[in-house]
Amino acid sequence: MAKSKQGKGKHLVEVVDPIEPTTPLTKALRLPTGPVDLAALDPRATTGFQGKKKDAPGLTEALGPRLSDLQERLFAEGRSGEDNAKRVLVVLQGMDTSGKGGVIRHAFGLVDPQGVQLKAFKAPTAEERKHPYLWRIEQALPAPGMIGIFDRSHYEDVLIVRVHELVERAVWSRRYSQINRFEEKLASAGVTVLKCFLHISRDEQKERLMERLDKPDKHWKYNPGDVDERLRWPDYAEAYAAALEKCNTDAAPWYVIPSDRKWYRNWAVAQLLAEHLEAIDPQWPKADFDVEQEKVRLAAT
Repeated sequence: MAKSKQGKGKHLVEVVDPIEPTTPLTKALRLPTGPVDLAALDPRATTGFQGKKKDAPGLTEALGPRLSDLQERLFAEGRSGEDNAKRVLVVLQGMDTSGKGGVIRHAFGLVDPQGVQLKAFKAPTAEERKHPYLWRIEQALPAPGMIGIFDRSHYEDVLIVRVHELVERAVWSRRYSQINRFEEKLASAGVTVLKCFLHISRDEQKERLMERLDKPDKHWKYNPGDVDERLRWPDYAEAYAAALEKCNTDAAPWYVIPSDRKWYRNWAVAQLLAEHLEAIDPQWPKADFDVEQEKVRLAAT
């Protein structure tokens, strides 16, 4: 396995030659249709990964050139002004501490930030509450040629809303079909929807929360409310299972990312993104001017 090193100082990363997963992750991590039992999904699995833990950072970095080229082509194609221009929407969902921020830094940090639109959804603002729940989602959709990342998303309206009973059951129970129609509409408009459920265990969450308390430089990430939410783990597990089962469509399937191992989680999402971009197959737009004539004009200056 050929190796090289990139980075500076203590952040030096040993980059190894890219190795394709044993099975494309678009197949290996895609959630099968039917009932969902989160307890049966192993959060420590390393599905499709070839190598050892020490190889993971390098293998993730090795995806960089591939991702960069695909993302630049997508961005360039998006500038063409064509109808149904391709774009990508990545939805990151998971329990607290599942690693949405880590994925954004390590996986999406491999592409040009100018081609990325990031939106973190918090509690709705007063303005957002004046509109239907999907309104704020529509305002944040990626532009043509862009990769949009949702840190939490419209699924909060069938997750936290359900767990905390913020609306009546009759209201949130209708939202599954509404979300499916919304995502199908996105797909028909040229949006590739990549939905990642970052699956961690309850024990791993406890360790990560304790680490935030043990390290002063992590205190800013700790919220006492996280413990209150943790006490509702069974309710959230039930809500997630329902969202995964009811909104797992051909137009926008769910991918379950085992996330107890951070190194695997980051590699898996980067690999999934690469596979989706390759399936889109963005092309460099053709020049809308006479290239040879422009060469002559430029040479004369």
